[in-house]
Amino acid sequence: MLNRSNPELSPCSQHLPNQRWQIYSEQTELAQKLAEAAQLSPIVGQVLANRGIETLEQAQTFLDPESQVLPSPLEEFSDLALSVELLHAAIAHQQKIAICGDYDADGMTSTALLLRSLRWLGANVDYAIPSRMHEGYGINQRIVEEFKREGVELILTVDNGISAYDAIAKARELDLKVIVTDHHDIPPQLPPANAILNPKLIPESSPYRGLAGVGVAYILAVSLAQKLGQIAGLVKPLLELFTLGTIADLAPLTGVNRRWVKRGLRLLPQSQLAGVQALIQVAGVQNNTHSTVNAKSLKPDDIGFRLGPRINAVGRIADPQIVIDLLTTDDKGIALERAMQCEQINQHRQQLCEQIEREAIAYIEHNQINLLEERVLVVVQADWHHGVIGIVASRLVERYGVPVFIGTYEDEHNIRGSARGIPEFHVFAALEFCQNLLGKFGGHKAAGGFSLPAKNLAALRSRLREFAHQCLQVEHLKPLLKIDAQAHFSQIDRQLYKQLDALHPCGIDNPYPLFWTANVEVVEQRIVGKGHIKLKLAQNEGTQRFEVNAIAWRKARDYFPLPPRIDIAYCLRENTWNGNTTIELELVGVRLPTQPVKTASPALKAEFYHNQRRYICGIFTSSSTAELRIKNDRGQILAIVQGESTGFLGTKRETAQQVDITRSHFHQLVIAAYTALNQLSK
Repeated sequence: MLNRSNPELSPCSQHLPNQRWQIYSEQTELAQKLAEAAQLSPIVGQVLANRGIETLEQAQTFLDPESQVLPSPLEEFSDLALSVELLHAAIAHQQKIAICGDYDADGMTSTALLLRSLRWLGANVDYAIPSRMHEGYGINQRIVEEFKREGVELILTVDNGISAYDAIAKARELDLKVIVTDHHDIPPQLPPANAILNPKLIPESSPYRGLAGVGVAYILAVSLAQKLGQIAGLVKPLLELFTLGTIADLAPLTGVNRRWVKRGLRLLPQSQLAGVQALIQVAGVQNNTHSTVNAKSLKPDDIGFRLGPRINAVGRIADPQIVIDLLTTDDKGIALERAMQCEQINQHRQQLCEQIEREAIAYIEHNQINLLEERVLVVVQADWHHGVIGIVASRLVERYGVPVFIGTYEDEHNIRGSARGIPEFHVFAALEFCQNLLGKFGGHKAAGGFSLPAKNLAALRSRLREFAHQCLQVEHLKPLLKIDAQAHFSQIDRQLYKQLDALHPCGIDNPYPLFWTANVEVVEQRIVGKGHIKLKLAQNEGTQRFEVNAIAWRKARDYFPLPPRIDIAYCLRENTWNGNTTIELELVGVRLPTQPVKTASPALKAEFYHNQRRYICGIFTSSSTAELRIKNDRGQILAIVQGESTGFLGTKRETAQQVDITRSHFHQLVIAAYTALNQLSK
């Protein structure tokens, strides 16, 4: 069933996603051992093995994080005891404390967490967050001087400060005490703070190593409250803020993050914080058919895709004070008002992202940029909001499979931008390679930010292209899917979904389990919502036929309609509608079948017409491969090993030329051939 009611989205699909499918090797013996010990199915045992779990003890810790014996944070963070003493003294003498936060979700939740805890403990405390538009990231000398004029005696940075040598040196010169809490990479020279708390300074084997800024703030707040004997009633609300910030900042869900996030997700549905209650309400999580808010726990996606973006949007394009008020007030009226502001700002953020994404795609297609030659995409336009271009960069990476550097003009002479990478490309190293062309820059392996004089733009393109050619091969220029195991539709049921639920919370460094199924039939497909494809898929196993519903988010514009038979990669999700809950598939990958349409036939052949020309096609199998061959009326044969994105075209194999079958003409021909073969196989 094809729904062509939307003219903008209904043209025939031009191609399928150009992806790399990396399927984990089967570890049958280990998967079976883990599955039996944990009373799980073998396919879930395979997922555990894929996560690096080799022993029953590791499996126990992973499935039950509370069973792990943690070292004391005081043993891991060498400056934690000193930080607690400095804060204790400031509270005891009513010295003014100032928090310097950041405008992203991690920085704002960290600021709110320490404001709440320090006020609870009787401190005289205020905060400041640098202007994203005018000052950029981190504490600066203006803020330090302003703190001094306001009578501040102790500065506490959160989610920033580790690289702010000059600003912190200025603070010490002005006789201010400074505690730096941060989680970003360690610079060659540490700032001259009184105390520094950063998990990058502790051993990589530590369970605290993956903490985000909000995690460092949480440890400091809890340690201080324990020191003062005022911990009762404080931990749960702080744990909620920790969970929001950790997931929204894409921190790894391993070590203590996994343990504490799992606790926090159970607390959030019945949050003690007026602001979180209001945010859940206006974000529609309670009415979200895919949410578990009315169950015992939220899922990370409820934060990552619903609550987190509403917090982040404020920091990107509005005043962070809105979020700080939201997360620190106990007044339900104020909380609802601030949550509604977050909702409106997020809607504006969505509109900006969609507009910029459309304009960027139009620019790329109009200029016919050859990404196989460039290996990096540099897009700079005027009048784009730099607060959201990082989001668009991520979408362009997903679409094109290459590193993306996107920017906009701050004025006619200066450009400000964001970058996002792919696994084989180190963004920060690329920026360092271009440093003599840039103004300010920073980041890490996967992402970064930068500024540069507009006159250097052409040179930057050339330099980034040179760097990309040093580290990227052509085969890297496809989005990578890491797939856990092959599954059959007969295995997909509520019991499997519940077993997979034991692997939560899923996110960074503990990805959602991905499965793939070969050669499924597309029974129905239609466009729903804002460019999503809703499908009914089927797979025959012996004499039985199994049907499953599926959704492909934001894929209609590029890929609708899908071919009649496809291989699919997906994760499982719950869908509740009219009181009925079913398990469906969330498609993340689609490719042409890698297995013959009808394996019982050594050479299935069909005749068909495409663009008013006659063709003959067939599937030819050997012991290890299946090959689709399409012959035209001039005797030329297009031969494709199923699952490959290239084929060979010619009258003789030894003189045939290699061609890219993802190109529109060849791709549509292949779809027509499969359609004809599928008609025979029914």
